[in-house]
Amino acid sequence: MVRFLIRRLLFAILVLFIVSFIVFFIFYVVKSEPPLSRAASFAPKGANKLALEQIVRRLHFDQPWYDQYGHFLDRLVLHGDLGTDFVTQSPVKAELLSRLPVTASLAIGSAVLWLAMGIPFGILAATKPRSIRDRAATVFALTFYSIPTFVLGLLLLLIFYYYFRIKLHINIYQYGSYTPITQDPWEWFKALYLPWLTIALVFAASYSRVTRGSMLDVLGEDYIRTARAKGLSERKVIYKHGLRSALTPIITILGVDFGVLLGGAVVTEQIFALPGIGVFSLRAVFAGDLPVVSATVLVAAAFVVFANLIVDIAYAFLDPRVRLS
Repeated sequence: MVRFLIRRLLFAILVLFIVSFIVFFIFYVVKSEPPLSRAASFAPKGANKLALEQIVRRLHFDQPWYDQYGHFLDRLVLHGDLGTDFVTQSPVKAELLSRLPVTASLAIGSAVLWLAMGIPFGILAATKPRSIRDRAATVFALTFYSIPTFVLGLLLLLIFYYYFRIKLHINIYQYGSYTPITQDPWEWFKALYLPWLTIALVFAASYSRVTRGSMLDVLGEDYIRTARAKGLSERKVIYKHGLRSALTPIITILGVDFGVLLGGAVVTEQIFALPGIGVFSLRAVFAGDLPVVSATVLVAAAFVVFANLIVDIAYAFLDPRVRLS
């Protein structure tokens, strides 16, 4: 068990190292330009020569690329320096940390909601294949899986914000005014439940199909037939013996999906005017703010790697065979 976790941790560190080199190469090295020209990509438009020379010295653009990468790792790992946002002239790290609670609230809430919907729907469909509830689960999955996130978000805004708040003067959704949960939990919930629902309905559709397929495979195994032959109740067979094994592929895709959401749910945050990492990175792309773009790519990759590390740990508890590998 411990050896398995150590191997996974070392593998995660290796992946992060490779990602950091790729990001460094793309954003810092790929353009074969003079140092001052490269520094202009990390400075506001119209920056004078003195400011560009300071950037050259700070980012070591006048040195070979391997020395630049060494200094890049030193700033990143030892000092946590992600650069400076040249639009606001503030550290990128501080801006990301201030926006992380918004994106984390969005990702965690929507993940809880889509698991609460997708897994039960998949189980109900798998226990009675080709029944009415199986057909209903299929219709649900196909309907919401085929609707783009931005379309679903706009439809929910039309109903809950335009018709209820503007037309009927019923304030059931707080648009564009995110409140931290530490200040007012109810206002925090009112600002997030529609974004949660937007993401959850789309993801729950796919998770219900994955759960159904996985449960059908598991329920056909010999040990399930043995458990039934021993006289165990169907509920115990399904939830204690079947679901535990069926959760493995669900946990796999959950790690990727959750990590990507933590890296920034760009479309959802933009639609619902949430000041999260996704909107921050989108603004940086349009502004050509390379320090912010490179930093958000690194942070998003770190979230995906960390989420998959948690998935590997979950495997060790779900499947005893993993502990012995």
